Amino acid sequence: MKNIHPETRLVIFEDSQTKTQYLIDSAITTKETGIYTIDGNTYPLVKVDTSASSHPFYTGEQTFIQAQGRVDKFNKKYQKRGTVKWKKY
Repeated sequence: MKNIHPETRLVIFEDSQTKTQYLIDSAITTKETGIYTIDGNTYPLVKVDTSASSHPFYTGEQTFIQAQGRVDKFNKKYQKRGTVKWKKY
């Protein structure tokens, strides 16, 4: 089975929030082009909503309020029934 893989080329993936650019070998099709800030060359451009530069998990800005809220919710739910007893196996 020859030629089963699509042809690839260098493509800029740009984060819409931070404008950070990643130059990646990809088979994605796009009509837009953009200038890669590091080398100044023009490449096909794909704008993405979230990348490692803006996602809270990777930036360290992930709020732990949600996790604390889940613990509180758990405690309130099971507090009505008495204390939670864990079984030892």
